[in-house]
Amino acid sequence: MSDQIIVNEVSGSDASVNTLSKGKSALADLASSADRAAALPAIDFIYLSEPDMIRAGVTDMPACVDAMEEMFGLLHRGDYRMAGGNNNQHGAIIVFPDDSPFPDMPKPTTDRRFMAMPAYLGGSFRTAGMKWYGSNIENRDKGLPRSILTFVLNDADTGAPLAYMSANLLSAYRTGAVPGVGARHLARKDSRVVGIVGPGVMARTSLEAFMATCPNIDTVKIKGRGQANLEAFCSWVAQKFPQITTVRVVGTEEEAVRDSDIATFCASVATGDPSIYPTVRREWVRPGTFLSMPAPCNIDQGMEAPEIRKVLDFTGLYEAYEEEMPAPVHRFIPAVGVRWFDLAGEGRIARESLEDLGRIVSGDAPGRQNDDEIIMLSVGGMAVEDVAWGTHVYRRAIAEGIGTRLNLWTEPALK
Repeated sequence: MSDQIIVNEVSGSDASVNTLSKGKSALADLASSADRAAALPAIDFIYLSEPDMIRAGVTDMPACVDAMEEMFGLLHRGDYRMAGGNNNQHGAIIVFPDDSPFPDMPKPTTDRRFMAMPAYLGGSFRTAGMKWYGSNIENRDKGLPRSILTFVLNDADTGAPLAYMSANLLSAYRTGAVPGVGARHLARKDSRVVGIVGPGVMARTSLEAFMATCPNIDTVKIKGRGQANLEAFCSWVAQKFPQITTVRVVGTEEEAVRDSDIATFCASVATGDPSIYPTVRREWVRPGTFLSMPAPCNIDQGMEAPEIRKVLDFTGLYEAYEEEMPAPVHRFIPAVGVRWFDLAGEGRIARESLEDLGRIVSGDAPGRQNDDEIIMLSVGGMAVEDVAWGTHVYRRAIAEGIGTRLNLWTEPALK
């Protein structure tokens, strides 16, 4: 049975009823109203505000890590589609010119863009969807997040909308969950010390995912630029994870990485000049470290060595970047996996040495093999992640009667 039938049956056909009945069981409702599948061509969908998303479990990090792990298995098997002719593009972006004859056109300031990220994901998800967002760093001066995101989920059979969602938390949690999948397979099981560069949202969700997969963590080192952000992060850790007994502010990237079991760079920087990207140096990294890099990152020559395991979240994404952009691509896309592809193109590392997280998750390649391996994960971010977590949250919302029902039409005017 398609998700569109589910949302029509659970919400009913009375367009005057705007809120789903609280606590309703979707399965029980379906069992008692199978004859209402004939509700089509009427199409209803649900709207999930940010408070609705929270009630429906968007911040359930252990469940999100599990959903991302399942998603990586589907990527490896090929049961997905993303944008572009290669089906692997990150999305479609709108940027603005330096000089425009139109005075009302937005200026190309830092992080000023609009972006659409569509995907289809098969398996138990079998849905399609698209995240759409606008971004402007000046939003912070207005008390707004830099990026404002929404997500639409669609039925894979009819194409009809299933849900329209607030997506800032959706995106933040799926981004943090990917490092959690990496830690589950690539970090030492006895990891205790996490070093973080950048105390923002990405740091928080990454740490949540590390805690979900490496429960012995008791020490966090944090490097940041602003005292207020550092204090807010430290207060959040103390409240969220009382089992973390030591939180230490450090002044350099070296201090964050050195003597850590898990290290992650989560700081935003301007693209264009890889020399200013936060850089991992080989002499900082002790044996057994897992390095998770969901934000701009560079490496020194020592980290190019073949004994450093280099894992991509999904190889196809980086192949798409290589097809679309002139070398060196790292100027434009600051993920460390893009740097590895540039190095392979220059003949400095072997392309076949680059590993794929989906292969590891699926059991077709080994995860961590001993306690001395140094393993680095590049996290690029993909639309299929939004579809996976969005589908999970949507189904929980339907099951628990959360959200506001909206009617697209009872009968389409155009047939």
